[in-house]
Amino acid sequence: MPDFAGKTSVLERFLRYVAIDTQSTEGSETYPSTATQFDLLRLLARELRDIGLADVTLDDYGYVFATIPPASGHEDAPVVGFIAHVDTSPDLSGAGVTPIVHRNYQGEDLVLPDDPSAVLRLSEQPSLREQFGHDIVTASGATLLGADDKAGVAEIMAAAEYLVRHPEIPHGAIRIGFTPDEEVGAGTKYFDVARFGARCAYTMDGSSRGELETESFSADAMTVTFRGHNTHPGYAKGRMINAIKVAADFIARLPSDRLSPETTDGYDGYVHPYVVDAAVEETRVKLLVRDFTTEGLLEKEAWLRTLAVETIRDWPGASCETEVQESYRNMKEMLDGDPQVAEHAREAMRRSGVTVRERPIRGGTDGCKLSFMGLPTPNLFAGGHNFHSRLEWVSVQDMEKAVEVIVNLARVWSERPSHADRAV
Repeated sequence: MPDFAGKTSVLERFLRYVAIDTQSTEGSETYPSTATQFDLLRLLARELRDIGLADVTLDDYGYVFATIPPASGHEDAPVVGFIAHVDTSPDLSGAGVTPIVHRNYQGEDLVLPDDPSAVLRLSEQPSLREQFGHDIVTASGATLLGADDKAGVAEIMAAAEYLVRHPEIPHGAIRIGFTPDEEVGAGTKYFDVARFGARCAYTMDGSSRGELETESFSADAMTVTFRGHNTHPGYAKGRMINAIKVAADFIARLPSDRLSPETTDGYDGYVHPYVVDAAVEETRVKLLVRDFTTEGLLEKEAWLRTLAVETIRDWPGASCETEVQESYRNMKEMLDGDPQVAEHAREAMRRSGVTVRERPIRGGTDGCKLSFMGLPTPNLFAGGHNFHSRLEWVSVQDMEKAVEVIVNLARVWSERPSHADRAV
């Protein structure tokens, strides 16, 4: 293979993409949730055409699809997809991002100039211990960086450019997909798996070099609504039932030493109250429910229902109801039935000189829903860290390595016959 790192455009692209505000927002009635996401989506469509792809599409929902044609002699190889999302988190501003490249990192504190209190310290960031000699990209301290997931976007674009410029590299047809609104849980809402037309896909949305994620939480959102009775507080004795206090009692009954995000890790699930919409007459408590098995998820939901009923028994006249909305399911349930998808990713990393790190995602990605929609989609590293934070950072060398993995993965699929080909 030609000198790889020196011939990719991943840093140049990344710096260009993070300067475009693509923050998504909760509760929007439009899709995508913010019109600014189209600013980057239109740019990506144009750049894909500029590198020579002829079938680039951008639909009304904000999905950019394109195809890298197969190398000569590999027209029958399985079609493989690579996917990344363009939106950034609603948690922190993505407007006016000023990226800074800290060259040849040697363990020093990285002070972000727009807020001197925002400092990346080796003692507080264990992942930086692997980055000596790397070029680290941060924002300036006033915004997030946007490595989640513009690092993945830049890596896919750089790999596409590299493959087009090196037709001697064997690969089948490669489908590219850029999606909106992943950060608000709607990235696959209008994703047309049949139109995408791939045997499988990989989201470039992970963190540390070598990460391969094939299992995730199963996730639901539960809303517990407590109803009381409101009346004039001056004449409320024996009449008022304060739903706020009932809800507070319910929350206080949640265990403090287990089953919460702050007390769990690894394969532990949790329940997490994250929004309270409070009034005396009616108070809604929204909770995230997470477990690595659907059975465990349902057990936690049944326990929450029981806890809510037990709570109102101590508040005569109060009532409650619960509603559950499915979010996503553990993609392992689907990927275990198609092991070749992960096996080829491991082989691509080995060819790239990358140590494979497999761990469960204590969260979800678009690949969770896509896998259940018929497109097996594990998650690969993109190199970013401290997502959704002013201290977000990414290594240039890790981004370059991710590009190399994409290229090698395309090659592996062309060399190894697919023993699980399926009609799409």
